[in-house]
Amino acid sequence: MEFTNLYINGTWREGADQERFEVINPATEAPLATVASAGIADADAALDAAETAMKDWAARTPRQRSEVLRKAWELMTARLDHFAHLITLENGKARADAMGEATYAAEFFRWFAEEAVRADGMITHAPASGARIMVQHKPAGLAVLVTPWNYPAAMGTRKIAPALAAGCAVIIKPASETPLTMLALMPLLEEAGVPPGLVNVLPSKRTGALVDHMLHDPRVRVVSFTGSTGVGRKLLHSAADQVLKPAMELGGNAPLIVFDDADLDVAVEGTMLAKMRNLGEACTAANRIYVHENVAAEFTRRLSAAMSALKLGDGTDPSVDVGPLVNAETRDKVAAFVADAVAKGARIECGGEAPEGPGYYYPPTVLSNVPETADCVHDEIFGPVAALQTFTDQDEVIRRANDTEYGLVAYVFSEDFKRALQVCERLDYGMVGLNRGLVSDPAAPFGGTKQSGLGREGGHEGMLEFMETQYISASW
Repeated sequence: MEFTNLYINGTWREGADQERFEVINPATEAPLATVASAGIADADAALDAAETAMKDWAARTPRQRSEVLRKAWELMTARLDHFAHLITLENGKARADAMGEATYAAEFFRWFAEEAVRADGMITHAPASGARIMVQHKPAGLAVLVTPWNYPAAMGTRKIAPALAAGCAVIIKPASETPLTMLALMPLLEEAGVPPGLVNVLPSKRTGALVDHMLHDPRVRVVSFTGSTGVGRKLLHSAADQVLKPAMELGGNAPLIVFDDADLDVAVEGTMLAKMRNLGEACTAANRIYVHENVAAEFTRRLSAAMSALKLGDGTDPSVDVGPLVNAETRDKVAAFVADAVAKGARIECGGEAPEGPGYYYPPTVLSNVPETADCVHDEIFGPVAALQTFTDQDEVIRRANDTEYGLVAYVFSEDFKRALQVCERLDYGMVGLNRGLVSDPAAPFGGTKQSGLGREGGHEGMLEFMETQYISASW
């Protein structure tokens, strides 16, 4: 691997502590590369570089920033194969899935190139005082970005692009399992015209101490995190000390509801997408699948057939549909969820047993008759297991769907559009897929309610997370 050091102020360097860590290929369990591990001194160097770079960047016109982002989209789009291959190597996802992520990741540069010129303000007349109210949006300041391993390209570009569009400089800390994709993106950003110091990448095995240190630096004004709710709570505690602006995209426990009037072809296709995108290793993955008992048997049969048809193997093989999970811990957790559900009365319709040999593989699995007491009903499975339950009453299934601390995304399948929209409005979730198994879109505000997060990524809202609103009162 060519890019395995820290990226600070436009240069590649070893960490000040001279420490490195291994990145493992989950398909073979063999090391892919050793990567420099950042320490506190490296974080300070990145903050110094970002502070200097932002002064010039924030002063550039929105159109100038827009053109750099547009160029980044063009360059990444021309190199999708390269990034998809790298994603597969360090994350494990199959080739087609990796190409989907790379395309999605690149699109954030194009979308926020267009949004960079749309930080609209306003001037109005105060009704009582007669003063003019002038409102504008300004860059918030240095941003610390912390990204997860499940989307090593897209979770980075989804934060970098709006921050740069807003006029901010960033320090990004990629997940230790998958830092290579983000490091490989830096030469592309250089070529696009991103100045030295504006984007800095600090892979590290000491994530907690490193990030906590940066969040207590008074120059940092925004923290954007994607990951588990547990880690998000800790970051919010750290962010509170400096009253930082938080953007938190946290965990999920997505319900997927199939009504008896649903088009089962559409419902099965949507469920496969909602469940198996990224092998189920996504906060948006369908976790609890509620099927009306009138269609449960047929839906289960069709879903099991579709899951059984998927080919398991090394994702670098283009004929493979399902690659390995990211590490042994994730695979073992998935296996434990299945064992727990079966012990409590669930039936295995397909899959359900990890293959022998190297690689963190777990087969596509369908469980029917999953009881409410099963652990997988209350926690994210984060793997290729579809846990099916049945229902008969609309109010009951809405209550069950909402009965969780999470509120990221839900899915509804019904041909009765009026009823479906009524159900969507009663679901306490930030996003709902209606007769669709995919909600993620750079042009849409991505985010949840309750303990699934704060703020939104994507859409116009995504850029405003990196801006402060300033109001000027004037008379003339």
